[in-house]
Amino acid sequence: MSSQSKSHPSRVLAMLPAMIAVLCTFGTLAAAQDQPAPKWELYGGYSFLYPNTDVHGLLPAGVLPVSSRLESNPRGAGASITYDFNRWFGLTLDASTHWGSGETGLNNRIDDAAFSNLSFGPKVTFRSAHFSPFLEVLVGDHRLMPDAFHDIDKLGFMVGGGLDVNASRHVALRLIRADYVMSSYRYGPSATTPSTNLRGVRLQAGLVFNFGGERTGTPPTAACSVQPAEIFAGEPVTVTAAGSNFNPKRTVVYKWTGSGVKPGEAGAATQIDTTGLQSGPYQVTASLSDGSKNGVASCSARFTVKEARPPVISCSSDPASVPMGGTSTISSNASSPDGRRLTYSYTTSAGNIAGNTSTATLDTGGAQPGTITVTCNVGDDRNPPLMASSSTTVNLQAPLPPTPTPDVAAIERRLALHSVYFATAKPTLENPEAGLLASQEKTLNALASDFKTYLQSKPDARLTLEGHADPRGSVEYNQGLSERRVDRVKRFLVEQGVPAANIQTKAFGKQENLTDAQVKDAVERNPELSPADRQRVLNNMRTIILASNRRVDVTLSNAGQASQESVRQYPFNAADSLTLLKEAQTKKTTGPVAKKKAKPKAQ
Repeated sequence: MSSQSKSHPSRVLAMLPAMIAVLCTFGTLAAAQDQPAPKWELYGGYSFLYPNTDVHGLLPAGVLPVSSRLESNPRGAGASITYDFNRWFGLTLDASTHWGSGETGLNNRIDDAAFSNLSFGPKVTFRSAHFSPFLEVLVGDHRLMPDAFHDIDKLGFMVGGGLDVNASRHVALRLIRADYVMSSYRYGPSATTPSTNLRGVRLQAGLVFNFGGERTGTPPTAACSVQPAEIFAGEPVTVTAAGSNFNPKRTVVYKWTGSGVKPGEAGAATQIDTTGLQSGPYQVTASLSDGSKNGVASCSARFTVKEARPPVISCSSDPASVPMGGTSTISSNASSPDGRRLTYSYTTSAGNIAGNTSTATLDTGGAQPGTITVTCNVGDDRNPPLMASSSTTVNLQAPLPPTPTPDVAAIERRLALHSVYFATAKPTLENPEAGLLASQEKTLNALASDFKTYLQSKPDARLTLEGHADPRGSVEYNQGLSERRVDRVKRFLVEQGVPAANIQTKAFGKQENLTDAQVKDAVERNPELSPADRQRVLNNMRTIILASNRRVDVTLSNAGQASQESVRQYPFNAADSLTLLKEAQTKKTTGPVAKKKAKPKAQ
């Protein structure tokens, strides 16, 4: 028997885990690839067996068992057939055989053994474009046939893997296949003969032929894009389709469907007609085909038609009121919520307007006085455009009538001398506003109006107020009473708009009273009294004379000129005179009460 010192079983066993690690590395790389899988794989090639065991057995006519280290068997061939359920998993039926050495002589043959197997089990493959590493687990019949002993069949296992290099879709080179082999045999009585435990390695290399299965290369894909994604109705939209993984030897045909697609459109890009589309989302689909069974792909793109919003506008006029024949600037303030370009126009109810920008000019030449309405219009750049309007008004003024020139001479005559008369003992200290009769207020209103007009021509003119009291009462009382009367008249004139600076006052008390003859002459010349009423007044002259001295005289004076006087007219109108006589008659009939109030005490 030979010790087989030239064999190195430890090295072979150490190489097996390293080979499995290499196969797993290739499997990780292959997992990222997309290699189509065949349905059937048929392998055939060379097989090498390293038994890694000692054979123990009884030789014919032997009494004691003998042992010998089995040599490696390089004389072998292997074959397998695999059915692939998918690109990862399959089932393999494996067969291999290693025949005897053919040596003669017991000493030469005791370390030689033939080996064969028929096994079945799963296979996991990691396919890529160029490499297909795999792992497998096989179980089946293992037959060990030592040259010096009889043949034995036992159940055995194989665990391992390999690496195929793809030469084409149908042919691959099995660069290496390594399996760890496990099975046990006994060549003698168990009491005297140890078992022969096969714990070796089977190495193979050869060709693999692949059959069936679909060519499942990367399927064609398509991607669609749209520009722009949001538009208004009437604006163009361009949709583009791009295909990938189509057969470069074939022509890709495009077919478009969707809203706004032109009939028969067949290019890689199409322009969508959005005229008339309502606001909302729309989808366009492209179908791509190269004419082959699997060379088909499609994609879709969406765009949105936004709701169109009209522009907004407001307008104003400056100035808002012009004389006839004048001009006014019309200004428009407009904007488009959709950011569109705007165009302006204007219309007017009268006159002429020029301008087509945000401002225009209204010419009122030829228009009649009154209100002119200007309409400001704005439209965007759509077809047809969305419009908006606003309006403003311009007041066309009629020409002012010429201002009449005041008759200064006539005003001076009216202002020459006025007298205002008060009731007896009025106003009082307690009520300084009393005593001015309604007829006298009317006289002062007319006087104030004339004087304000007169100041326009003679701004330095002044009114002089001179207060009087009738002879009844003490000097001190009458002096205070006349001062209150001129103050009351001055306040009244100021209230009517006469400047206080143009009024000066004087108080005379009962000095400079009118004489009886002056009063009688005025009564006789009063044109408002009828003969009967005049006689009645003359019959009561005492009452009329007293009333004529309860007055404030108003005279006009200019700078550098003395006060002017005109002919004194009757101090009362006819109604005032008769009223005064009636009041006097009433006091006489009341008896003592009237006498108590006839003469006020001095204050």
